[in-house]
Amino acid sequence: MSNCRLIPTFFLFSTFALSGLAARSHKTSRVPSFEVLTHRMDVDVDGAPNAYGPLGKETLDIPLNAHTMGHKDQPIVGYLLDSRHRPIVQGPHDPFPGYYVSQTTFSDPANDNENDPRAYVDARKINYVVRGDYAEHHGVQVGDFVAVYSRRTHKAVFAIVGDTGNPSGDEGSLHLLQNLGYPFRNGIEDSVTRPEIVIRFYPGSNPRHQFFFTQAALNHAARKLGLSDRFPASANKP
Repeated sequence: MSNCRLIPTFFLFSTFALSGLAARSHKTSRVPSFEVLTHRMDVDVDGAPNAYGPLGKETLDIPLNAHTMGHKDQPIVGYLLDSRHRPIVQGPHDPFPGYYVSQTTFSDPANDNENDPRAYVDARKINYVVRGDYAEHHGVQVGDFVAVYSRRTHKAVFAIVGDTGNPSGDEGSLHLLQNLGYPFRNGIEDSVTRPEIVIRFYPGSNPRHQFFFTQAALNHAARKLGLSDRFPASANKP
């Protein structure tokens, strides 16, 4: 799950409010959708097999950020723990032996081994967003497709809802932010600090919980469903 380091308020443009961006999103696809303008976007590296590990390992994030809200006195949600609350360590045949197994809420339904780091959405390879309370309340399921657009870089990409745990929903995978044109390399300090990223949610668009190991496969599935990653010029307006 997401470590929820920051939970600011975010701005909403929804089909339900019939305002702003999403009022026009119906024209981009036959699949119902709504859009959210995030207040910021923090980098989520959960699901990456090198996200966390013992001291001395070069990781994508620091141990503190594996805790809920980034507070040391809160539960660890960034990686798996055994029955004695010790980190589960990857074995010699895993992607990063000696590192911890970092999980995401969305996992491969064909892999019932929860200790396998391959069962989770790899933040290094897949575009994903974290589902906030607003999206959940409006029918968005983990695994659903989304399209994401940056007002700063003017790039748009397909993604999935890969994680939960941050009520604001202001988090996206490392791969997502990189694909949107941001020069981020890890989840330690990097963030988009302005309200410039628009997420178009397609509720119920992945009812079979199709899992993806490559971004190319995700893109192909989204286009096959007739989803759109095109955003109108009005998406650039405040």
